[in-house]
Amino acid sequence: MLTKEVILELYRRCATELPEDVARKLSEAFDREKNDNAKDILKTIIENIELAKDERKPICQDTGTPFFYVRHPCGMSQEKMRNVIEEATKEATEKIPLRPNAVDPISGENIGNKPVIHFEESDRLRIDLLMKGGGSENVSCTYSLPNNELKANRDIDGVKRCVLDAVFRAQGKGCPPYIIGVAIGGSIEEVSHLSKKQLLRNLYDSNDDEVLNKMETEILADINKLGIGPMGLGGETTAIG
Repeated sequence: MLTKEVILELYRRCATELPEDVARKLSEAFDREKNDNAKDILKTIIENIELAKDERKPICQDTGTPFFYVRHPCGMSQEKMRNVIEEATKEATEKIPLRPNAVDPISGENIGNKPVIHFEESDRLRIDLLMKGGGSENVSCTYSLPNNELKANRDIDGVKRCVLDAVFRAQGKGCPPYIIGVAIGGSIEEVSHLSKKQLLRNLYDSNDDEVLNKMETEILADINKLGIGPMGLGGETTAIG
């Protein structure tokens, strides 16, 4: 049974603690970074992460849009789970607190936070929460291949060109160092959904597909050659995964 207290604790942990793999990657980037300015920024980010966890306060003032991925056994009511999540969201916004990021697009009225919830049947209940900041969301984009401007064909090399172009255009607007979620598909709806799900992967895993694993490794290396760096102020750490 899903309870409001479970979702509240999930919100608290997600807002105030970074997953271990992300924290480790940032520490490794600090050790590897040669640019003094970038190193100082990474040091500040790491110190901020530790303070947020110790003081149980949000890591960033932009606590993001909540995206829930709910896998549940057959027979559990999706409507009841949605109600629990929405009630917990209202409470979390006040208690943690979360920044009220949702605005009615017609009236302009602030409506607190509005979770996006994806349901999928499974043999057991599992809930993943991704809180995606507005900066990174605003620089997210889709491409159609072939793309003549980028000289990108409908192939792996074309995908790589699009990803590099997206990061180059974003510069520091999404608060790097970035974690890049990429999906290749047939429709905007499909790739938008799947690219966010990629952000739930552990940063130390390897893609089971050899071609895609090679692509991911090469893209990450090429992104970090762009020189955008932490917060867009230069350096070798533009992305950590």
